Amino acid sequence: MEFLYGKIHRATVTDANLEYVGSITLDKDLMTASGIMANQKVEILDINNGERFCTYVIEGTAGSGTVCLNGAAARKVQKGDKVIIVAYASMTVEEYSTFTPKIVHVDENNKITHA
Repeated sequence: MEFLYGKIHRATVTDANLEYVGSITLDKDLMTASGIMANQKVEILDINNGERFCTYVIEGTAGSGTVCLNGAAARKVQKGDKVIIVAYASMTVEEYSTFTPKIVHVDENNKITHA
């Protein structure tokens, strides 16, 4: 079964780069705090326009606050949109019973306020 693994809640899109090969670039600090890893599949939920789509993660510079949608995903968001970034993992019910998802809340500059 798939369960919530990690989440970054209400991050602000810092850029949308249509010319880059697809993905989402995330601040390494946000990745570490949420448990989300480079190349991991994530679901992006855009609070502003209701879009929901999947892509994979590229590690960005730690402390930069970067949340940049690249390639085709850049058409789904606008700079300044609020997004929820969600990663899931396959686990048995038994494995999940001892697992706690990492949920990260951020401010308007994508600095961690609660993890």
